[in-house]
Amino acid sequence: MINFDFFAPTKILFGAGRESEVGKQVAAFGGHRVMIVYGKKGGHIETSGLLERVHKSLRDAGLSYVDLNGVVPNPRLSLVKEGIRIGRAEDIDFLLPIGGGSVIDTAKGIGYGIANDFDMEDLLYGRVKTDKNLPIGVVLTIAAAGSEMSSSMVLTIEDGMMKRSYGHDCSRPKFAIMNPELTYSLPTYQTASGATDIMMHTMERYFTPTDTDTSLTDRIAEGLLVSVRDAAQTAVKEPENYDARATLMWAGSLSHNGLTGAGRVSDFATHKIEHELGGMFDVAHGAGLAAIWGSWARYVYKTNPGRFAQFGEKVFGVNISPTSDSDLTDTAALAAINAWENWCHSIGIPTSLTELGIQPTDEQIEEMAEKCVFGRNGHIGFFQPLNKEDIAAILKMAR
Repeated sequence: MINFDFFAPTKILFGAGRESEVGKQVAAFGGHRVMIVYGKKGGHIETSGLLERVHKSLRDAGLSYVDLNGVVPNPRLSLVKEGIRIGRAEDIDFLLPIGGGSVIDTAKGIGYGIANDFDMEDLLYGRVKTDKNLPIGVVLTIAAAGSEMSSSMVLTIEDGMMKRSYGHDCSRPKFAIMNPELTYSLPTYQTASGATDIMMHTMERYFTPTDTDTSLTDRIAEGLLVSVRDAAQTAVKEPENYDARATLMWAGSLSHNGLTGAGRVSDFATHKIEHELGGMFDVAHGAGLAAIWGSWARYVYKTNPGRFAQFGEKVFGVNISPTSDSDLTDTAALAAINAWENWCHSIGIPTSLTELGIQPTDEQIEEMAEKCVFGRNGHIGFFQPLNKEDIAAILKMAR
């Protein structure tokens, strides 16, 4: 393994009914005036009674609060700025997102803005850095992004529809309340897209250029991938299967808190490409990742076909009987990519841009490729570094 730091300070409260403890947890972490951040006004957070249960728990703990709704998928910087304005006016000292990655990332952005004096665009474009954020707690309702334990935040800058990220340990939530029952009502497609995102967070770390022994991390990653593989297929057929929902929820956190990448370099090229796709076409993040990954994989697999062969064998049980060693690695690698795509189809997730429902023109592809490398020294990725031309080629393959 290469040298690494592992920091996972988030307290997890896992299980049915744990959302009733939210007020006690906010108070324990020093909160007094809380901003609750969530999605659509009048949506499921409200109609299910979850928001009122959170309100009551905060009141019972003697805490005041304000609500901020309106978060959308591929969360917008404009709402973050509105939250910063309200938060400063209301003297907010604690942020409480209720939802999934988009809501949590919005709260992280608001926290950065309140705790610092800079334009958020400067943070997202890498012109400034900070180690200051407000404390954040999470009531998780979607198993997908893993933002409830991660240091990262992704926001869409509407000027140019650029999705950009910032990561620092100061934004890791203080606690996350994870009740699998809160995910029962998710639409099947959203459940499947979330499971795909979980898989991808580990796969982006699994396909590594690190050539020292990372077998322990491999086994952890492979076990998580197998568990998500099976749980997702159950959850899309049995939405109220508690065990499948619990597996997905816990796996989502473990896939993005750094555990499955410990001791090796991660790639995340597919994520960066998908961010441009999401910025331009506003697609579901997990589905967008799946629509790209197979093309990325076929473009880069010869860099280390044995890695793909191992992925296929350990995660999908792919066993190839070749006629020669070279046949083994290439045939097994391609079979592994096919196995991943077959799994995606089994849960209703697309593996091409056409299946995703979009048909980007050559000009749009060139624009996405240009944006993808903007501010990144002209390339992305580490398994195989990709320049603008590589990215455009992958997107064209994905059509």
